[in-house]
Amino acid sequence: MTISRRQVLAALGAAPVVLALPRGAFAAYPDRPIHLVVPFAPGGNADAVGRIVAEEMHKALGQPVIVDNRGGAGGSIGAEAVAKSTPDGYTLLVASNGPMTVNPFVQAKLGYDPLKDFAAVALTSYVPHCLAVHPSVGVKTLGELIALSKSKSVNIATSGVGSATHLTLARFNAATGANLTHVPYRSGGQLLPDLLSGSVQGAMTEFSIALPQHQGGKIQIVGVASAQRSKLAPEIPTFIQGGVKDFTAHSYIGIVAPAKTPPAIIARLQRAIGDGLSGNSSAADKLRTMGSDVATPEEMTAAGFASYIKVEYQRSAAAAKVAGLTPK
Repeated sequence: MTISRRQVLAALGAAPVVLALPRGAFAAYPDRPIHLVVPFAPGGNADAVGRIVAEEMHKALGQPVIVDNRGGAGGSIGAEAVAKSTPDGYTLLVASNGPMTVNPFVQAKLGYDPLKDFAAVALTSYVPHCLAVHPSVGVKTLGELIALSKSKSVNIATSGVGSATHLTLARFNAATGANLTHVPYRSGGQLLPDLLSGSVQGAMTEFSIALPQHQGGKIQIVGVASAQRSKLAPEIPTFIQGGVKDFTAHSYIGIVAPAKTPPAIIARLQRAIGDGLSGNSSAADKLRTMGSDVATPEEMTAAGFASYIKVEYQRSAAAAKVAGLTPK
């Protein structure tokens, strides 16, 4: 077959266009490990949920999902790192109250905008906050703890300055007149050894962190900030039942990606998470056993989680005002 000069030139002219196409045009996502940044030290609720979700993503996507703990500044350091990463689906954030919807109201200078610099992927779960004390404190109820704190200061740990539990503690003091002195840690996991030893008298923490120790008799949960008592520990009254009117608080966990991550990648990630946590899957059962509530199917969508974040942002703004917190 004879090839004309025009055909040869046409073929050569097309070659640079083909070579210039990005590698991603040929590779199916994902083709390498994914990094899931937990913006807190290991051992807390965000870390525990993040590892469960990472395993389900690994199963669905066929690539390793590496949990990368980058604690500090109430979650802001890890969140900023993800916000400024390449939006290609290979760096994701375990998103929670602190970095997403609390820090804007307690930290004057954030290196990211939680409403603009992230693309929501899926909400996974939420867990109520609770007040737990060491047995040496000598109180059994929320009312007794409040009364004790009015006669002398009681040290209460949280997972950090600007964390969701810090904001809840501030709200609680404002609502009850209690004198609970804030002792910030880097995560819920880090405060636990000091709570168990009695080095700190109590903690405002996630129910999932305190529940195993309460069940083992090592600490006493005096109240849970949920609308109803937990089926896992029905003996523990709610804050409302303890006399704090209409008081509820929880920590949520979800996954977000940097803004401008392609919608097709967001959809792939969402399906992996949604399928892994659906119904009575083993992962969903793990979350429930921890004391968490699994997100609804609608909340587990990108649009549903984006709406959820906006609502929580507004609630945190109102809570910070009530508690008298200002960015510093």
